[in-house]
Amino acid sequence: MPPTLSVFSLLLLSGNPDIQNQVKHIFKDASVTIAKDAAALPKDTARRAFDAVIIESKPGSSDGATSLSSGIDLTHSLVITGSRTVLKRASKFMQVIARQKGVNGKDALSLEDYLEWKMGDFVKGMRDGSGRNLHPMLISAIERPLIARALEETNGNQIQAAELLGLNRNTLRKKIKDLHIPVKRKRAAQRREA
Repeated sequence: MPPTLSVFSLLLLSGNPDIQNQVKHIFKDASVTIAKDAAALPKDTARRAFDAVIIESKPGSSDGATSLSSGIDLTHSLVITGSRTVLKRASKFMQVIARQKGVNGKDALSLEDYLEWKMGDFVKGMRDGSGRNLHPMLISAIERPLIARALEETNGNQIQAAELLGLNRNTLRKKIKDLHIPVKRKRAAQRREA
């Protein structure tokens, strides 16, 4: 189902054609209002509420959102202000916003999409720095909070946590030991307090 203006509306204030095209590509033309600056906005724009406002600011200039404050209500909008360079780099962040809002007919952001987005720069940095053993490092970084969260969810019950994670109980115990995860049973702690 194609998005409508009521699904997600965005205001872009930039005279840079590269930034305009980038935003159009991410959010599609139907949901984007583009103007060179606040003075170039159509008069009916002031009555619209925007989910996000992206403002290109020139180095050394005052905050671009200040010029909008009298005409557009920004209290319920995400406002991104930055130079051309900053806005070009913010494209990945804008793609995440678009996915979460269901823009471009895509589903909301999945865990896999989020992890891919977050790990992108890390993997590139490791490659540029001649990193090695990336797989075990990332698995350990993901596994530790996953196990800790499962233990928290099961109030420290390792049998229930192992079942939740799809692991053998002894495998879970080994991982808890190897990853130095503190195990606290909430029930036992509550009894001691009483």
